[in-house]
Amino acid sequence: MDKTKNLTPWLWVPTLYFAEGIPYFLVNNISVMMFAKLGVPNGQMALFTSLLYLPWTVKPLWSPFVDIIKTKRWWIIAMQVLMTAAMVLLTLTLPKPSADLIASGETPMSMFTFTLILFIITAFASATHDIAADGFYMLALTQKNQAAFVGIRSTFYRLSSIFGQGVLVAIAGLIETKTGNIPGSWRLTLMISAILFALVTVYHTFFIPKPADDTSHLKADAGNKAKEIFKEFGRTFATYFTKPGVLLVIVFMLLYRLPEAFLIKMCMPFLVAARDAGGLGLPTAEVGIVYGTIGVIFLTLGGIIGGVMASRWGLKKSLWPMAACMTLPCLTFVYLAVVQPTSLVAISIAVAIEQFGYGFGFTAYMLYMMYFSEGEFKTAHYAICTAFMALSMMIPGMFAGYIQESLGYVNFFWMVMVCCIATVIVTVLARRKVDPEYGRK
Repeated sequence: MDKTKNLTPWLWVPTLYFAEGIPYFLVNNISVMMFAKLGVPNGQMALFTSLLYLPWTVKPLWSPFVDIIKTKRWWIIAMQVLMTAAMVLLTLTLPKPSADLIASGETPMSMFTFTLILFIITAFASATHDIAADGFYMLALTQKNQAAFVGIRSTFYRLSSIFGQGVLVAIAGLIETKTGNIPGSWRLTLMISAILFALVTVYHTFFIPKPADDTSHLKADAGNKAKEIFKEFGRTFATYFTKPGVLLVIVFMLLYRLPEAFLIKMCMPFLVAARDAGGLGLPTAEVGIVYGTIGVIFLTLGGIIGGVMASRWGLKKSLWPMAACMTLPCLTFVYLAVVQPTSLVAISIAVAIEQFGYGFGFTAYMLYMMYFSEGEFKTAHYAICTAFMALSMMIPGMFAGYIQESLGYVNFFWMVMVCCIATVIVTVLARRKVDPEYGRK
């Protein structure tokens, strides 16, 4: 008898979604801070770290394979093992640029070629893990439990964000302060990540259930089932791109978050950059507290309050106030760049306001994607929407560093404010097509 079948969801849902978040934030956020501290110029850093979004952009293309080959549980464990191995290799192979090279701010990204390869492997494994974990969640839980644990999974995903962007960055900063060895501090931080993830992987090997419905499609009639899946896969895309108003929806998804897409890539480099270079000169540990902890907490609060207000107002009424909260708080970074305050409290308040606004404004974006996805292929169409969501962050991020190097921090943040015009325009156009009753309780 398989003892894992009747395991309570409390034993695996929190850890599964905590584990889902760690590699995502390692690849997309911690890497930005690490390369910035190792002296890589902002242009190169932003370009290459933005390209790491690619697996999350194209993951709908290989999601059928996760259905066809093996079980969801197998994919979860296999991807966690692969990510653990990649983290261990990151720890062992991270280059050690000299202190003078780091201080010059001219460390070439070519020095980190193998590091980037390992980040790419981790990114593809993490995106595949997301597909398997979300599918497994629906297979292993009843509809009642799915609804009951949706808040739990979101909470632990956010906790992984605080751990990744807050705790790990703070640990790297404390080690750097004590030793003065920047590469060594990041090696130890990556080692902590690898050890933690290895422990979670071992735990999941024994404490993730084996539901009867979690089966592979590769059986005697594998060929026919594979053909059916790919036929439906093709029809999913065909029906998505022939929906009424799809072009406007794609433009909305690509441009609504344009200011934040530029801003988010330069936040941490700005916070740690020397004051004579236009930054705030914060120690790494303080960035972990200000941006990775306080910022994430207010981002989460913004999302929670946004969800409550959206359920009262509905999507159409929510779009304007949420678009305003997505754009106006970007002014806080103009203030930080112009004034360059030394008070950690003032900096924390500014970051908290901006992140709260982003969390609140992002609610309308998520609700709009759900609205457009309604219909026969609701789940699959929403997955395609999330691909455009990732693309909306990847493309601006690729150029953010070069633009900042050209303009300086003050003018860069003013440019971000100009990009708010794009958010306003797509909100005007999208709002006209929205059902006034959608999203209301």
